[in-house]
Amino acid sequence: MWRMARPRKPLLSRDRIVEAAGALVDAEGLEAVSTRRLAAALGVSGPSLYNHFRTKDEILDAVADAVSSRVDLSMFDGGQDWRGALRAWAHSYRDALADHPNIVPVLARGPGRRPAGLRVADAVFGAMTQAGWPAAQATRIGALMRYFILGSAVGSFARGFVDDRTAYDPADYPHLGQAHLLAERQREVDEGAFETGLEALLDGLALQYEALTHANRGG
Repeated sequence: MWRMARPRKPLLSRDRIVEAAGALVDAEGLEAVSTRRLAAALGVSGPSLYNHFRTKDEILDAVADAVSSRVDLSMFDGGQDWRGALRAWAHSYRDALADHPNIVPVLARGPGRRPAGLRVADAVFGAMTQAGWPAAQATRIGALMRYFILGSAVGSFARGFVDDRTAYDPADYPHLGQAHLLAERQREVDEGAFETGLEALLDGLALQYEALTHANRGG
């Protein structure tokens, strides 16, 4: 009986393509992804990629959706109030983006037809409307949270300042005497900023929710 020879390399699959494309995006940015680069990384011919994806944009969409799939949505199952659920989701979303900031521009376009992205949108909207938010306001809440979370993942505020005291001449920048220390305190600064902004957003929404429930009671 003839035996089929085992392939020398793993068979090409959507998952392998997405993994290779994600590694390129993480290392070099969106512009690094091309049919030629992916084919070389996977040890295949360029045309074989088109058996799985029609365009580069489809590949990047799949990479973005793979990141979205790592976002925890269990907090929207009813065990937490809307504020606690939004807080937990924001942290999970930011954590998922932390190692993949280069894919944020693709995520910022919206979920489109991406399944994991649509599940995120559905979970947030559903939880807000079930908590009593009107549909229009629930939509705005999902949007503002996404703007905030994606914005926080684009780059580091602290790393935007160089570790060089001479760059901040007091004659020119009298209030930036300690700016050269920010880079070494990146995590403290950036995470603190995220927490401050998140709580400010939730506090503002809580005031709106209180007014909404008061009006619904006819007060």
